[in-house]
This record gives sequence, C-alpha cells and structure tokens, in this order.
Amino acid sequence: MKKRSLAVLMAGVMAASMMTGVVSVYADADSKTLTVGFDAEYPPFGYKDDNGDYVGFDLDLAQKVCDNLGWELVKKPINWDSKDMELNSGSIDCIWNGFTINGREDDYTWSDPYLNNEQVMVVAADSKIEKLDDLAGKNVVVQAASAALDALNSDDNKDLTASFGSLTENPDYNTAFMNLDSGAADAIAVDIGVAKYQLSQREEGKYVILDEPIQSEQYGIGFKKGNDELKDTVWAEVLKLYDAGEVDKLAEKYEVADMLCIGSDDEESADKKDDAAEEDTSEAETSEEDTAEDAE
Repeated sequence: MKKRSLAVLMAGVMAASMMTGVVSVYADADSKTLTVGFDAEYPPFGYKDDNGDYVGFDLDLAQKVCDNLGWELVKKPINWDSKDMELNSGSIDCIWNGFTINGREDDYTWSDPYLNNEQVMVVAADSKIEKLDDLAGKNVVVQAASAALDALNSDDNKDLTASFGSLTENPDYNTAFMNLDSGAADAIAVDIGVAKYQLSQREEGKYVILDEPIQSEQYGIGFKKGNDELKDTVWAEVLKLYDAGEVDKLAEKYEVADMLCIGSDDEESADKKDDAAEEDTSEAETSEEDTAEDAE
C-alpha cells in the first residue's frame, strides 16, 4: 500500500513539475551558450597562459562577442585533426582559431575574413637556408590537418613539396620546434602569426622566417554548413566591436594588427566613391569652363 501511495505521489510531483517547468524551459532559451573549438597550442590565437587560462586574440574576441550578447562562452580545446567531427557532432558551435578559409570555402559556413595570413617556413638562423629552393632534400615538419599542410599539398606547391627529403606531420608546433632544435627537422611550415609569436618566445636570433611565403590566405570563423543564423549573429557583433575600436585593441595586444582586414572592402569602396566624386567635380568644372568659352 505504501508503495502504491508513493507511486501516486511521485506521479503528482512529475505532473506538477511538467506544468510549472514550461516557464523555466523558455527562460533558458534566452541564455545562449557558444562553444568554440580551438587548438590550445596555437598562440597568439588560442593557448593557455601562465595562469592556466585559455586566452588569445580569437578567444578574447569571442569572449567580447558573448559578453555583449549576454551569452556564455565555452572554450573547448580540440585535437585539430578532429575538428570536423567535433563540429558535425554538435559538440562545438564553431571553429574560431586562426582558421583558414582558402581551400575550404565549401566545407563550412564562413564569416567574412578578418585577418590576412601567410604560410611561411621557419628555419634555424645558422642553417644556410635562405629561400624555398634551398629546402630541396631537407626534412620539413608541419602540423597535422593544418592550412600549412594543405598549402604544401596544393597544386601550386607540388614541385616544392616533391623536392623535400621528407614531410612529417606533427601534432602541434611545440613538437615541431623540438624537432627543429634536435636536428630531426630542417624547417617548419607554419602560419606567419604563429611563427612570429613562437620566435618572440624563444631565444632571440636563433630562428628566421624565410622572406618567400608558401601561400597567402585569410582567416574566418567556421560554422557547421548551413548554420547561417548563428554565423550572422556572431559576425554582426564582431563588426560592432570593430566599429567601437575593440578589435584593433586586441590586435595590438596580440601583435596581429598588421594582419587585420575587417572593413578593408568598405574602405576601398569609400575610396572609389571619393575618386568618382572628384572625377565628377572635375568634369563639371571642365564643362562649365567650356560653356563659358563658347559664350565668349
């Protein structure tokens, strides 16, 4: 009898909770969580600082976006070569971490580009390697599933890559620099922003970046294919932060200011409009002068 009474009581509690729970369900819908997937060893875009916190240009920008929208930001470190599985499974909402658009245009729903980037080679300063042709027969390392690897495997660089003695994929760039230090590798293919940061954290003058880039490209925020609504919401907030000067501040902090390309199209468009206006004014003045001469 007691068991039956308990069952009736529990049923009543569940029914009541279902009736009152409707309000809390819809209230929760107003607080959005944005889960960003990133490589935790990819400074200056995403990495762990001395306090054990995940920081970086991209992560700090994502935090500002979430703060302004009243959303919670969840920073989720991922294995870079598992990024597509993480995104497609829904365990992350976007990939925001020095993520190259070029060559992946049709694989994701992209924001507009926000940073210009180059893939470059880093070598030891005393290696006597001064240009890409000098890499013939050399051992080159690159991060697995990276844009640098894609660049080396592209048709544009097939002759260069074929000239290497070997091309080895490393899980991260700390491992790559260990291989360079030990002599197991002669060069590292890497994004220029990452290269500059890594060199700034290591012995001064020990490494150099070759002047000749492997490839030029742009960074964007990658969302699951078809998720235009989330992309539009996030990107609109990035543009507001750019207009407020917040993006420039972060770019200066993380020393990527020279890579920024947000608003460049608008500036070019404005310059073209100014040039067109000047041409129209000049033509009008010429026309008035011609009219005056005809009248004389």
